[in-house]
Amino acid sequence: MKQNYFILWLIIITLSLNSSGRTVSAQDNSMISPEAQAVIKSLPQELQNLYVQVGSPVGVGAYDNFTAPKAPWKFCFSDSYQGNPWRVAVRTEFERLVKVYKSVNRVSTYEFQNANNDVDLQNAQIQQFIKDGCSIIFSIPGSTDGHDAVIKMAHDAGIPFITGEGAVTSPLAVTITSNFYTWGYDMANGIAKALDGKGNVLMVEGLKGHNIVILERQGADAAFKQYPDIKILGSVNGDWTPSVTKAALRDVLGLIHEPVDAVWTTGSEARFVAEAFEERGLSLPLITASISGDALGYWKDHPDDFKFYGQGNLPARLAEGMFKVGVRTLLGQTPKLNLIMMPLPEVTQDTLSNWYQPCMNTEAASVFPIPPTDPNPDSILNGYFKNGAEIPDYSYSDTPNPCSKQ
Repeated sequence: MKQNYFILWLIIITLSLNSSGRTVSAQDNSMISPEAQAVIKSLPQELQNLYVQVGSPVGVGAYDNFTAPKAPWKFCFSDSYQGNPWRVAVRTEFERLVKVYKSVNRVSTYEFQNANNDVDLQNAQIQQFIKDGCSIIFSIPGSTDGHDAVIKMAHDAGIPFITGEGAVTSPLAVTITSNFYTWGYDMANGIAKALDGKGNVLMVEGLKGHNIVILERQGADAAFKQYPDIKILGSVNGDWTPSVTKAALRDVLGLIHEPVDAVWTTGSEARFVAEAFEERGLSLPLITASISGDALGYWKDHPDDFKFYGQGNLPARLAEGMFKVGVRTLLGQTPKLNLIMMPLPEVTQDTLSNWYQPCMNTEAASVFPIPPTDPNPDSILNGYFKNGAEIPDYSYSDTPNPCSKQ
């Protein structure tokens, strides 16, 4: 029985290693329309660099003829998943911003729906939003192309559709996101450089089949291919969920008998990765991830053992970015592109102390740091709108300190 289980595990690992599909060159811009390429060339070089292997069609914005409704507005938010602290934190910060706009009579009502990874249910919820007369629909989509029909319904009804993180194939939405291919590449390249091009790596991916997961893996594969002495021991799905990540790693670590030098992951589960190794009595590897409060707490408790390289794909950053893009659109500012790429702040071993705050301990899985400066600054966002200007009644300085509720 044990032997059969090991064979099954090898099959799963083999399938996982080949599940990301074609690895596309970082120079591929075949999904960017000529008109959009012209717009991108007008952006600062830092932003131009983000439009490589974007994974979804990039075109010009679809709101040139949009007639913006007058405030107060009805805000509606459709989330595909609320099963981890990161998603909950996005919702919490977004709803804080809605309350600010309610207080100044810019928002009248707010509705939220969670589809729990059911694409059909999410489409039904979005259709209900349209029937309810929402002024704008915000969404973290559960599918790349599964929402195109309802997005068109919203557009035909004169309702802007703003998505975050997962880009959609519909040209009628406006997505604020980051380049996840580049992110996956950077994490893998950071590992390879830290290991001097030689070592064993375990990989932890998010929700199986999600567009972001596919792009991240493609980027990682492209980076690791440059280092023939980097060996991928296997890959598991952690579903971007701490308990799932920890359990999956514990199982795998009990089956493999080679040292693990690094764990590539792009979620917010670095602490749980470290604990899986600790519970197996193994030395901690280098861990890549998005920084989180509990990871900083673990680092504070294990300053000589915890090794980290990552970026700050933080929930407040997404919530505020979506909010600002949506409000700009309702104010009559016209998006130049359907895909707005924003850079992610880098977090290294040497800068962990800049992100740490006293409330961050190993139990602070739902505490996420905030960057010291606005990660969605108007100086960048203005370039993405034909008549870009900062939105009223908003200040990044009002973003709550992550320790304020602790």
